Amino acid sequence: MRRFARAGSPGRFLLGAAVLFFVAAVVAPWLGGSLDLDAARDRYILVHIRMPRVMMGLVCGAGLAVAGVVLQAILKNPLATPYTLGVASGAALAVVLAIVAGVDSFLPRALGRPIVGMTGALSVIFLTYRIAWWRGRLPTHTLLLAGVALTFVFGSLIVALQYTATPDSAVRILRWLVGSLETGVGFMPPLVTGIAVLICTLLLMPLTRAYNAMAGGDEAALGVGVDVPRVIKRSYLLASLMVGVIVAFVGPIAFVGLIVPHTLRLLGLVDNRFLLPAAALAGGAFLALCDGATNLMPARDLPVGVLTPLLGGPFFLYLLVREKRG
Repeated sequence: MRRFARAGSPGRFLLGAAVLFFVAAVVAPWLGGSLDLDAARDRYILVHIRMPRVMMGLVCGAGLAVAGVVLQAILKNPLATPYTLGVASGAALAVVLAIVAGVDSFLPRALGRPIVGMTGALSVIFLTYRIAWWRGRLPTHTLLLAGVALTFVFGSLIVALQYTATPDSAVRILRWLVGSLETGVGFMPPLVTGIAVLICTLLLMPLTRAYNAMAGGDEAALGVGVDVPRVIKRSYLLASLMVGVIVAFVGPIAFVGLIVPHTLRLLGLVDNRFLLPAAALAGGAFLALCDGATNLMPARDLPVGVLTPLLGGPFFLYLLVREKRG
């Protein structure tokens, strides 16, 4: 356990992440064009458009970062992300099917897409379990490979559906697939997403001690009483459902679950008991500030799903080089 305490007090990381989260919540609504609060139109933009969008960034970033921590812990793969196991692709395929079939237009915005996204996520969970399960065991390497394969399959189906869709549906699919926090006017989407992220995160917190034990290998974890198969199942299910709800609302926003956990680890926070809540706070702040930064760019309507890969791609390459040298 010595390596889990090598960076000083983990409380400092939690405090720093909480401060960053608070700063992002306060600053992000004001990024972009200046607002005159004496004008009714600008007050409406701030309260009903910018604030719900910032809230969406805070809760979605938190959920994606938590899912990244969890999947990297159970798969023992530092490059695992919330999209590695095909869950996001399954949720995306379900939403795209709803758009092409016209069902999306009749579903309530706040609850319809989360139900569709979770249905797709649960379908992927069932498929990967059936593929990876072998003689009472769930090998993580098989789970990972099955998820990667399903990601390619679902990605191809999404492209085929978009290619054959009507022009209006194709544009809606394209805008959604890029990944954007623009979910419309109102607080219901961030509220629903926030409840899902909070419940899943609270249920995952008790497993963080098991993640620390599993870092030394499954055999070592079993030796100290950790039910490794149960931990993997529960973690995979909760992280997948959380990602399914997020993707249903904002589309597949990449690299948040990779950048945030690894940045905290590089700073020295490796104890999963503190890494998971710190990643939730830092992930929310990161995505909200990234979305606010898009308002400062010349193309003001640029979705945040374009910016995060621009930041995450070089970071991913850095991790690959670092892993190779290690």
